[in-house]
Amino acid sequence: MRIANLTHGALFMLGAYLGVSILKLMPNLWVAALLGGLAVAAFGGLLERFILRKLAGNILGQVLVTLGFAYIIADLCLVVWGGDPIPIPTPEFLQQPLRVAGFAFPAYRVAVVVLSVLVGMALHLLMERTRLGAMIRAGVDDMQMARAVGIPVSKLFTLVFCLGAGLAGAGGVIGGPIMSAYPGLDADMLPLALIVVILGGVGSLAGAFAGSFITGFVYTFGVALFPQLAYVILFLPMIFVIAFRPRGLFGKFAA
Repeated sequence: MRIANLTHGALFMLGAYLGVSILKLMPNLWVAALLGGLAVAAFGGLLERFILRKLAGNILGQVLVTLGFAYIIADLCLVVWGGDPIPIPTPEFLQQPLRVAGFAFPAYRVAVVVLSVLVGMALHLLMERTRLGAMIRAGVDDMQMARAVGIPVSKLFTLVFCLGAGLAGAGGVIGGPIMSAYPGLDADMLPLALIVVILGGVGSLAGAFAGSFITGFVYTFGVALFPQLAYVILFLPMIFVIAFRPRGLFGKFAA
């Protein structure tokens, strides 16, 4: 959508905290992820409809507004849920390690990887193989022409923003058993999201998918092997991409 949105880390954290509250009422992580994602999606739709739409084309304004909302969400979570980390329990059937060829893997982390692949495939099919995806891409590439042929661009953009916010919120709940819900989670997640986008390329779903796995591997091994240089190692791939391929690995247009 070519919107400079810096609220994704805060939406991830908001989803995690909402998941904590939902789990107290119904102890099912997947239901909590669905309901938390829907709640964050509704908030994202309101943000796009009444705030960001008025700043279309104003990148600096979008950055400042979304950054401001990120701080508001962070403070709201601190007021409502307090400043102590809140763990989110792992589903019982995924608590035992998964053993393959003599190696033990955390079952829940494997499930998260599989789920991310399925979500990525579903998004790819939505954007590339459906009429709705074609209309969304047409609205992004040439909004005025899309409107001229009867495509409801404004409604589609709200739908896309809701989808992105909802996935961030659901991701916060699903990531809860690994990371917990704590103040500052948004600040930890936002740099990772920006690195993923820069590595993969703005406007590319395949790039975001590839960039997320590259970032995950680099950060994981960086923390394990060189803990003092973890962030240096994390940002090195991004620096090389910016220097030699500014559009990213799969970028469709310059940022």
